[in-house]
Amino acid sequence: MEFIDIKLLKTAVKPDQYPDETLPEIALVGRSNVGKSSLINCLANRKNIARTSSTPGKTATINFYEISGKYRIVDLPGYGYAKVSKQEKEKWGEMIEGYLSSRSNLVQVVQLVDARHKPTADDKMMFEWIRSYNYEPLVVATKLDKLKKSQIEGNLTAIYEELELSEDSVLIPFSSETRQGRDEVIELVEYILDSDKGKSE
Repeated sequence: MEFIDIKLLKTAVKPDQYPDETLPEIALVGRSNVGKSSLINCLANRKNIARTSSTPGKTATINFYEISGKYRIVDLPGYGYAKVSKQEKEKWGEMIEGYLSSRSNLVQVVQLVDARHKPTADDKMMFEWIRSYNYEPLVVATKLDKLKKSQIEGNLTAIYEELELSEDSVLIPFSSETRQGRDEVIELVEYILDSDKGKSE
């Protein structure tokens, strides 16, 4: 399944602005500047379908992308950016949690973490939240191209250990620059959608 027919359907900050719940949705969560927009652009083979910014914390909306009229990828605001006010952080947290806890057509949450660093306290908190809602642990480790080859195995092992992933957990090393992991992420999306289809039949 390719992401050729992709469009930004809607941006929202509160539930009454969300699109209808007729299509399955896969949400992307991660720290500010972890590369969610770059991931979407890489999957879509487009440079700017999702706006990227060198300034962390710029995406303060929930962005709904529709693919081929069949499902949606939902880009949630980045968390954990230190240079915004406490009030702003709380607002973003409420936006993220409000969507994740109430959306009936949400079929999976995929967490992005930065491959260069150990998962932060915010990453761990988000991961536990995802697990508490019985979603499978699916993690994409971004910015792989920023690591030396000798660092990759150790950094991925650190992510496994910090998030307490099991052998059955999915961890995909990814780079939007080299496109490493792109096919694996597309296969992951297909797996999620097929699993959801099986549940609903």
